[in-house]
Amino acid sequence: MLALLQSLVVGISLGALASSSIAPFTTGLAALLYLGLGFVRHGLDALGGRVAFVAAQKVIAEERTALLLRESRVSPLSSHDFSSAQGAQLIANKLDMLLPYLSRYHIASFKTRTVPLVILAIVAYYSWVAALIFIIAGPMIPVFMALIGYAARDASLKHLKETGSLNALLLERLNALVDIKVLDGRDMMVRQFFDTADSLRQRTMAVLRIAFLSSTVLELFSAIGIAMVAVYVGFSLLGEINFGAYGTPLTIGGGIFLLLLAPDFFAPLRELAAAWHDRASALGVAEELAELEAKPKSFMLGSGNPAPALVGAASLQTRNLCYTRPDGCVITFADCKIQAGETVAITGPSGIGKSTFLALLAGLVPQSQGSITVAGVPLDDDTADAWRARLAWVSQTPHFQNASLRANVAGAKTFDADRWNAAMTAVGLEALVANLPYGDLTRLGETGNGLSGGEARRVMLARALYMDADVILADEPTADLDGDNARRVTESLLALAQRGKTLIVATHDAALVARLSREIRLGATQSEEQVA
Repeated sequence: MLALLQSLVVGISLGALASSSIAPFTTGLAALLYLGLGFVRHGLDALGGRVAFVAAQKVIAEERTALLLRESRVSPLSSHDFSSAQGAQLIANKLDMLLPYLSRYHIASFKTRTVPLVILAIVAYYSWVAALIFIIAGPMIPVFMALIGYAARDASLKHLKETGSLNALLLERLNALVDIKVLDGRDMMVRQFFDTADSLRQRTMAVLRIAFLSSTVLELFSAIGIAMVAVYVGFSLLGEINFGAYGTPLTIGGGIFLLLLAPDFFAPLRELAAAWHDRASALGVAEELAELEAKPKSFMLGSGNPAPALVGAASLQTRNLCYTRPDGCVITFADCKIQAGETVAITGPSGIGKSTFLALLAGLVPQSQGSITVAGVPLDDDTADAWRARLAWVSQTPHFQNASLRANVAGAKTFDADRWNAAMTAVGLEALVANLPYGDLTRLGETGNGLSGGEARRVMLARALYMDADVILADEPTADLDGDNARRVTESLLALAQRGKTLIVATHDAALVARLSREIRLGATQSEEQVA
């Protein structure tokens, strides 16, 4: 709004100089007023931009934190086809696309709803013809902008999805590099990457084409509007046009004022059009967020925050336990009780629910019905975090931090050399550590680069020993291993049991089952228990 006062000062001053009339203020005072208003105007504009930027960053940070917390609590058994690569792209990069929308579009939208209307009222006071020009030329910009905006939104959404697909493809191929090499699929993989990258390039160019088209239309109508006002003012001052000024001829000062107001009338519309593509990108991100939130998923019990320790013995008991899978199939488990220090094998046909049973015992997925009692208390949101602090999970496909072997085994605890040596000896990894390039400081990849399947599982067992976990839940620990590695993993598990740990193993390995004290055989509707 201060730009209007600046235009008024310039119009009055130049009009007085051109007509040799007496101005209400001197030229020097007019210059000082103009400069002072300019400093205040741009200072307030910078302050408003800073406030909007800080507020937008806060919104994005809150959304990023909420998304990270929500996705980190998704159960591993949840039907979730949103890959970690897509999630990383959304959290790390795409959310930042909301920043221009939040910091620029809303301000531009507010300016568009206020400034042109004020200028239109002032212009109408001087000349109804100039006001009519603004009324005709002004709305053409948002109309065409909206029409182009629909295409921009679709193009931006396709571009965002293509970006996420490329990241997902990259992660999938990295995880399958060994299989690709064995199957000699290198050429096919390279072709897929080139095809996906070319598709992304085409999506990017489509967005850019729409952006240039929108800018061209905007500049065309704003230039036509300003030119028409200039023509009207020029011919009015020359005396060729004698209408539009309510019977009083348009003065030089009034004409200059109108000419200066014309760019300010279109400026908010131009700013809104420039931010319109930010809006299209933001809507694409918002749609992806909404799609992610709408996906059916279940969450792990607990909040992930530190909780008071559970001091009871590491026993487990289930009653009337049921779990409904994402496909609607209901798995029913018979009541069972596992005392602290027992070694139990969970057996049954593939797909019967062995991994699900372990996940239920760990609170990684909520049960549909029934109850689970751990350490003498019900397993629920209030106790799940404290219970998992006493657990060690050994999965069939181990996953590590991208850190050293020592960091993966010792975690955040202070390094204890005696405890480390005892853990390595118990699982038979001394030779492995000695042969690594940097010993226990050798960095492991997320999939345990350089480790065999058996070695990776024994590293997880070593972690359970070092962290002094009370309960070890092992899911198919000897699956896909040769006889020698399977025997070593079995001996490592039994080493944990000899230290008084509760050992619950889901397995098809008859040799491993025979070494454990009890067997719980899962069926479609009931569990059968045997003593080994």
